[in-house]
Amino acid sequence: MKVNFPWEERPINSSDVIWRYSDNPIIRRNQIASSNSIFNSAVVPFKDGYAGVFRCDNKAVQMNIHSGFSTDGINWEINPEPIVFSPHGNTEVFGDYKYDPRVVFIEDRYWITWCEGHNGPTIGVGYTFDFKEFFQSENAFLPFNRNGVLFPKKIQGKYVMLSRPSDNGHTAFGDIYLSYSPDMKYWGEHKHVMSPTSFKDSAWQCTKVGAGSVPFLTQEGWLMFYHGVITTCNGFRYAMGSVILDKENPHIVRYRTQPYLLTPSTTYEQIGDVANVIFPCASLYDEEKDRVSIYYGAADTVVALAFGRISEIIKYTKENSLK
Repeated sequence: MKVNFPWEERPINSSDVIWRYSDNPIIRRNQIASSNSIFNSAVVPFKDGYAGVFRCDNKAVQMNIHSGFSTDGINWEINPEPIVFSPHGNTEVFGDYKYDPRVVFIEDRYWITWCEGHNGPTIGVGYTFDFKEFFQSENAFLPFNRNGVLFPKKIQGKYVMLSRPSDNGHTAFGDIYLSYSPDMKYWGEHKHVMSPTSFKDSAWQCTKVGAGSVPFLTQEGWLMFYHGVITTCNGFRYAMGSVILDKENPHIVRYRTQPYLLTPSTTYEQIGDVANVIFPCASLYDEEKDRVSIYYGAADTVVALAFGRISEIIKYTKENSLK
């Protein structure tokens, strides 16, 4: 793994499974001149450092995605101009808005998924080889859909994507589904993965759940950080949990946390354009040194970073799994 892996050891006297970076947030809301907020963004290893795709809402609060680069995964230079996509083949490049991207390297290129405005939200798909030139493919699904997350390799010879069918508003419901594609264009074989819980079983995730970071493979299965939502008297509150999916049939949930891993409890998570939001979108993992770095949007305003030990997260997820 990279020598410049973004990492900070667990604070002394802390027993938390996940702990926050001491200098959060790592990306400010006004990091580029035009931005009202920068959040819910995704990063991947790239060359000797890292590259990312960032949700940047401008001062007219128009949602778009921008590229960025970092040598250490913590200090970022973000392109002040949004990504401009060229059509892939005969694809028509369209979209009223773009937000909440994920990025993953599969085979020979970096695939990007995002929430695309096309008569309502759906899953946009594109790719790049160098984070300088970008190509847009066909949208994966009909509206309405959000939280499209690709697996980092084909399973049984097919591309695999998680998503959350929704409605055209601030969806007060949501289950995670999984779909397969032979070519990253035609998607089918849709399978249910997991639903919100009952209030009694695990209240923090009883309203809706959504796929978060790109899953990565462990000995126990595919580990992914997801968001769960509860409806409170003050509105939605988003927290983070972990789930382990079956290696060969990833629609099967092996373990899923009953307690949250991280919930809004700092000023930058509780106060912002949308209060009380932790929204994971990316994770970098170092299997050799048993560590993972998790990037998440905080209060729909800034990007923050948290850390954990992979073995501890797996153990915690198994020992505290929903029955």
